[in-house]
Amino acid sequence: MGAIAVILVLGGLIFFHELGHFLMARALGIGVKAFALGFGPRLFSFSWGMTEYRLCAVPLGGYVMLAGESPEADEDPAIPKHLLFSARPVWQRMAVVASGPMANFLLAWGLFWALFASQGQMGLAPVIDQVLPDTPAAQAGLAPGDTVLSVDGHPIIFWEELTEIVQGSNGQTLVLELKRGKERITLGVTPQLKPRKNIFGETVSSPMMGVVAAKEIVTVELNAAQSLKVSGKETWRAIVNMVTALIKMIERVIPADAIGGPILIAQLISKEAQSGMVGLIALTAALSANLGFVNLLPIPVLDGGHLVIFGLEAVTRKPLSLRARAVAIRVGLAMLAALMLLATYNDLRRLFQ
Repeated sequence: MGAIAVILVLGGLIFFHELGHFLMARALGIGVKAFALGFGPRLFSFSWGMTEYRLCAVPLGGYVMLAGESPEADEDPAIPKHLLFSARPVWQRMAVVASGPMANFLLAWGLFWALFASQGQMGLAPVIDQVLPDTPAAQAGLAPGDTVLSVDGHPIIFWEELTEIVQGSNGQTLVLELKRGKERITLGVTPQLKPRKNIFGETVSSPMMGVVAAKEIVTVELNAAQSLKVSGKETWRAIVNMVTALIKMIERVIPADAIGGPILIAQLISKEAQSGMVGLIALTAALSANLGFVNLLPIPVLDGGHLVIFGLEAVTRKPLSLRARAVAIRVGLAMLAALMLLATYNDLRRLFQ
């Protein structure tokens, strides 16, 4: 079951990425020579128009072959020039390249939407389990068992909402409406700056009240429109987390040995597959958002690198020389190879430890 889930998830993410390139190319009238599901030896194929559709033996993704994808390649003279990718305006080439990562973002959004629409939104209930001594909460009179109903008139459904408001309070007094037993009471609390550890292990100062959440889960049913909005926020959160993690790696807050590769991803997928479909779909959505972001990095051979090259062409009004492109591709391949070796080494080290 785990191996099948790994193949379906990774293959599906890569295939959907390539599908984005394919659909945009077709929408712009750019010739597509081949569109394949899977890699390796072809099992079945048929042609429709100038495109050959292939089913290949290794079900890990897919690929698209555009007509005139490389300006230096010899093309079939029977293919009209207006169908060639290399002959199209730079904005159209950029649109085709960017559509792959965008497809992954849309897939993440759609998967999150399916989860929220079917399962509702789950989170920690805004119920206080502990009030720490000598803290603003203790001084204001908050007590264990209190449920936070609103802050400054804003309704609170999840504990996360309370945390965000407190951390953004800038030391201003907050008016909390609480449910205590059968009573409703109102208390004013002024959060104080306190040191804490963030998810990256850094010590940061942020406003805190001094309360600990109870381990109570609340589920809120959402309609289709609400699910669309919440899933968009969740997709954006996944992208922001990836950006933040990359910055922390550059700053060396996250050590190099924390980088994971295909083995770690396969382990996570296999674990979630054994736990149930909800967790597996949520992980797939997060991986799709991460894949879209990684492909937008300005590294030659990745979509982001191609966008940089086309962007330079748009600014200078002339394409990058073939020699410069070749050098960029070699550099990009070397960077990706080094990163994959590091990630695989880390995966194997964790596996055997």
